[in-house]
Amino acid sequence: MKEDPMMKELDSVVLKRDLPKHGLAAGDLGTVVFRYPDERSLEVEFVTADGETLVVLTLDEGDLRKTGRGEILHVRALPSP
Repeated sequence: MKEDPMMKELDSVVLKRDLPKHGLAAGDLGTVVFRYPDERSLEVEFVTADGETLVVLTLDEGDLRKTGRGEILHVRALPSP
């Protein structure tokens, strides 16, 4: 069965670039919480390991990729404020 490449709400996604202004780094895991009608913009929530929302951002689909099979999650400390 071929996987649908389009990201949709509740998909886990991986950030492809650093966003230091928001404390995010390439490889951070987020969840799509809304897909805009333009079909390129996504609202993505990034949370800490204990479930606290760090930030919700509107990102372009090109800034993200879907998680893949055979990948393992990694935890890192947030930068100090």
